[in-house]
Amino acid sequence: MIRSVGFVLALGLAAGLQRWRPHARFHRPCGSNVGLWAINLVVIGVVCGGCACAVARWAAAAEVGLLNAVSAPLWLGVPATVLALDFVSYVWHRANHRIRWLWRFHQVHHSDAAFTVSTGVRFHPGELLLSLPVRLAAVVALGPSPVATVVFEVVFTIANLVEHGNVDLPLAVERRIDRLCITPALHRRHHSRHRRELNTNFGTLFAWWDRLLGTYAGSSSDARIETGLAELPGTPGIGSALILPMRLYAPRG
Repeated sequence: MIRSVGFVLALGLAAGLQRWRPHARFHRPCGSNVGLWAINLVVIGVVCGGCACAVARWAAAAEVGLLNAVSAPLWLGVPATVLALDFVSYVWHRANHRIRWLWRFHQVHHSDAAFTVSTGVRFHPGELLLSLPVRLAAVVALGPSPVATVVFEVVFTIANLVEHGNVDLPLAVERRIDRLCITPALHRRHHSRHRRELNTNFGTLFAWWDRLLGTYAGSSSDARIETGLAELPGTPGIGSALILPMRLYAPRG
């Protein structure tokens, strides 16, 4: 329930920013994105609705995981969880670009020719199912509390939707934020149709990982970037998106 409320608030914030300061004025239908989101909601709800919290509770009861082993207090456990799980997300995201069979599913996300808030929910259900074991293994190894796990998921959801927004931030504000966090401009470059730009800025919350590991590419709201897959003329609909993994466009790495 908390995660659902967080999603609604994140969606409202991201959509509000997009309406207030749009980066590009276009009207492209987002029905396929919403359709994929609805399918994923059902698939993940059936397979693993709240299993991250359930696994965190089990790890706490069994005293499994690093944070449980050192009995980390909440004030330490929450930021440590956010940092660690965001780094896991960075590694997983980068793997989705480098490993062909993972890219087959992840390319559905990048196939959106627009770059709007709805792009943040455009994923193939196969990609989300493949990510589940990674997420749960990370929770077991780290041993975060259920509270810390929920905090991470809510913060991650907000960042994911905001950074996919068709948003122009004031340049002075952007320069300060992108030293620490991934901005819409940085992530827009990640969705570029050009391969060199596509393989940069893998972070979701923090820009540190890209800076430290050599995948950072600076960008700002005044940069005009073509988004989508160069091999596709437009955004595939729901049916085409679901079978897109059967076709491999420009293997990454």
